[in-house]
Amino acid sequence: MGDVTSTHGARSEVLYEVEDGHIALITLNAPERMNTISGPMLNELTRLLVRANEDPAVRCVILTGVGRAFCAGLDLRQERDGGGISAAASPSNLDLRNTPPTVLFDMDKPTICAVNGGAAGYGMDTALGCDIRILAESAKFAAAFVRRGVVPESGGTWFLPRMIGWAKASELIFTGRTLSAREALEWGLANEVVPDADLMGRARALAREIANNAPLAVQAAKRMMRMGLNETFRDHVHHVYLQLLPLFRSQDMQEGVRAFLEKREPKFEGK
Repeated sequence: MGDVTSTHGARSEVLYEVEDGHIALITLNAPERMNTISGPMLNELTRLLVRANEDPAVRCVILTGVGRAFCAGLDLRQERDGGGISAAASPSNLDLRNTPPTVLFDMDKPTICAVNGGAAGYGMDTALGCDIRILAESAKFAAAFVRRGVVPESGGTWFLPRMIGWAKASELIFTGRTLSAREALEWGLANEVVPDADLMGRARALAREIANNAPLAVQAAKRMMRMGLNETFRDHVHHVYLQLLPLFRSQDMQEGVRAFLEKREPKFEGK
C-alpha cells in the first residue's frame, strides 16, 4: 500500500507502504541529493511516522533510504537559499507534533533503522532515534556537527552518552568523526552489520519476528523502557505493575497462554 503526498512536484520524497499487514516501511526518496532533509520533507516524514504510530494494524516500523545514503543531514543548499528547516520552522509550516527524532522517541511502535549508506548529522540523529539499527557494510555515521558550527540538534547529545557512555560520546561529538559500519558496531551504535544486498531482507525478517509477538505487550515494554530512563527503581516497578493490569485482561495474554499449553505458535490480534 502506498499513500504519500509529494513534497517536491510530482515525486514523493518520503514513501510509505505497509507490508505483511503489520510492518510500515518508510523510505527517504531523494537519492540525487543523498536524502538530505528539506523543510517539506521534514514535515512529511513526521506525518508518516505519526501515521504509523496511530495505525492499530502496524506493529513495527522500518525506516530506510533510497540510493547510496540513508540521510546526509539537513539540506544545506536549500537552507542557504531560504527554503530549508529554518524556513519550515514557523507555526504555519512546521508540523507542531514535533519533528522526526522526537516523534521516534515518543512512538510506542518498535522502530528499526535500516541504514543503507551514509548517515550524517541530522541523518545520524534520526537513526539514533530508532530502537534498533541494522547497518549495511557501506554505511557510515558522521557526527559532523561541530565541523559545521552547530551541535547535534536532534537528540544526539541525549542519545549518545546513554548509548556509549560519556567518554566515547565526548570523543565522537567533539571531534566530529566519521565511523564506519564496523566501528559503529564496535562502539555500540549498531545492532548488526550485514552485506549491502542483505540489508532489507534482514530488516524485514527482524520486523516480522517483532510483529509476530503480542503488540500490546511489545508497546508496553517500549513505554516502560522509555519511562525507566528517568525513574527510580521503586517508581519504575510500580509503573510496570500498572502496565501489567490491562495486559492480564487482554485477549492476547489468554491466547499466549493457550498457545503455550497447546504447543503451537500464538496468533495475536492486539486486543
